[in-house]
Amino acid sequence: MEDTEAAASGTPGAGAEDGAGRPVSKALKVVAAVDASEESLQALSWALDNVVRCHPDASLVVVHAQHAVDHFVYPIATHGIAYAPPAAVESMRKAQEENSRRILARALGMCKERQVDATAAVVEGDAKEAICQAVERFQAGLLVLGSRGLGKIKRAFLGSVSDYLSHHACCPVLVVKPTKAHAK
Repeated sequence: MEDTEAAASGTPGAGAEDGAGRPVSKALKVVAAVDASEESLQALSWALDNVVRCHPDASLVVVHAQHAVDHFVYPIATHGIAYAPPAAVESMRKAQEENSRRILARALGMCKERQVDATAAVVEGDAKEAICQAVERFQAGLLVLGSRGLGKIKRAFLGSVSDYLSHHACCPVLVVKPTKAHAK
C-alpha cells in the first residue's frame, strides 16, 4: 500500500495572522495510529467522538505501521547468515499488505459511520520510529493512540510504543487507556 498524503496543517493558533494582525487559527490535524488491537480502535473511536467532533475543521489521518519485510528474514543455522527465498519475501509482503488493508478498512469504516472524512497511510518500519516520522511528515497537531495496558515487566521487555511516542513525538500525544470493560 502507498502512503496517502494530506494537506499540511498545524496546531490551532500556531502563529499565523490575518491582514489586521489578529491570530488566525489553523485547522487541527489529528493523526490516529491504529493496529489490529481493539485498544487502538477504541482510541480512534474516542478521538472521533471527543476531538474531531469538537473541531469540525479538523482533518484526520489514520496511520498503520507495519514492519519491513526484511524484519522477518530467518537465519540459516549452519552459516549464521540471514536468507529468505524471494517467493517467501513476496508472500510475506502480500500478507502484510492485506493485513494493513484490513486494519485501515476497519478504521476508515468507523470514521465513515461517524461521517468523518479521513485519509489513511501505511508506514513501514518499527512502529515507534515510523509513527514518529509520520507525525512529523503530516505536521500533526495531535497524535492519538491506544494503550494495551502492559504491566511493568512486559513493558520493560517489550517496550511501550505509547511511552516512546509521548517522549519523542513532535506534537502533543493523547494516550487512550482501555476501559474497564476492555481491560485485561
